[in-house]
Amino acid sequence: MDLPPYSPGLHKLVTLQVDEISKLTNSGGFVAVTNSILEKYELEKVGAVVHDFENKSFTISYCLKESHICIHTWPEYSQLTLDVYLCNYLQDNSEKVRAVMADYVAYFDAAIIKDFEINR
Repeated sequence: MDLPPYSPGLHKLVTLQVDEISKLTNSGGFVAVTNSILEKYELEKVGAVVHDFENKSFTISYCLKESHICIHTWPEYSQLTLDVYLCNYLQDNSEKVRAVMADYVAYFDAAIIKDFEINR
């Protein structure tokens, strides 16, 4: 197999400000939008863990064949942290990472507080 030079992938991490608190307490809504995103970008879910906290915040981790998507919400601060990492095995997925993150920012109708990109 003739492969291009290997670059492990892009890891994008954001902190978002979200005015609609119900989206920070609705883990089912995040699961639904994530399943839609996985289908849209042809990403393969290996597994997912969802944990709802007593204050209705949630943390969710999706293990993907391509790597992972993780979120943690803080409704008391109107914020969340989210990270998306996709490996570059047979193709450069950098633009796909950015597009996935843009879809999440749109879903939460959020303002970006912090935005980091790490080329692995």
